[in-house]
Amino acid sequence: MQHQFQVQGMTCGHCERAVTQAVHQIDPQAQVRIARSSGAVEVVSDQPRGALAQAIADEGYQVAG
Repeated sequence: MQHQFQVQGMTCGHCERAVTQAVHQIDPQAQVRIARSSGAVEVVSDQPRGALAQAIADEGYQVAG
């Protein structure tokens, strides 16, 4: 299943890694694509959307959409 998120606060490569690692803690097999300039995060995972969004938010980023 493909999930699209709008994530605010990603400003550097470290931020991208933190978001990717947060998703991989929920689903190690997930595919994560990030467009830092627009804040778009695309996740391909069988995990529930809410769990993925919460994992990103737990890293300190605002998640919308």
